[in-house]
Amino acid sequence: MSEPAAGVFVTGTGTEVGKTVVAAAIARTLAAAGRNVAVFKPAVTGLDEESETDHELLRRAAGSDQSDTEIAPYRYGPPASPHLAAALAGEEIERARLLATTRAAATSADVLVCEGVGGLLVPLAGPYLVRDLAVDLGYPLVVVAAPGLGTINHTLLTLEAARAAGLEVASVVLTPWPEEPNAIERSNRDTIADLGDVAVQTLPPLDPAHPSTWPTLRPMGLFQAS
Repeated sequence: MSEPAAGVFVTGTGTEVGKTVVAAAIARTLAAAGRNVAVFKPAVTGLDEESETDHELLRRAAGSDQSDTEIAPYRYGPPASPHLAAALAGEEIERARLLATTRAAATSADVLVCEGVGGLLVPLAGPYLVRDLAVDLGYPLVVVAAPGLGTINHTLLTLEAARAAGLEVASVVLTPWPEEPNAIERSNRDTIADLGDVAVQTLPPLDPAHPSTWPTLRPMGLFQAS
């Protein structure tokens, strides 16, 4: 099977901003539209503290039958940066393995949803950053950010870091977007769109247990139902 016609790389302004939720919502949207979706995350950390892991949620959202290793080739217990978690486990994350795993996932499906780790400048191994992986894969970015105070600076810095590496930014997603956003949240949305010259979408809080209730999320119309 040939490479998928489309894919997306979901990154964020930092940790705990909702990257997995957004990646899962995109995967669910595609799967519900009849697409054969594969998912990928280079490394998962913090397994000691989680119930359902990031890669498990991605797999469930996509309706995928990929194994843990096919989705996330590196998985660690401590909640640490991937390079540190790998060092604590006595190993090193290998670029070649990441790309081989991604290629295998890509050729098994119509479309690939990739989720990064932390933000773009998080190291995976030595000087090899999440941003470098995104460049290697070549998919457009979706940048996930919080809607509240402080998000303008974090989001614009992330856009600048992405574009400096030649990455295309498809959209920014602010989440969890409240049912009744306040003046700061509305201003943040509009200011990021204006100063960042980027489409800004919003995603409300989701119930991870019930993907059928999630709203659709198609960044910049990247994906069309087949």
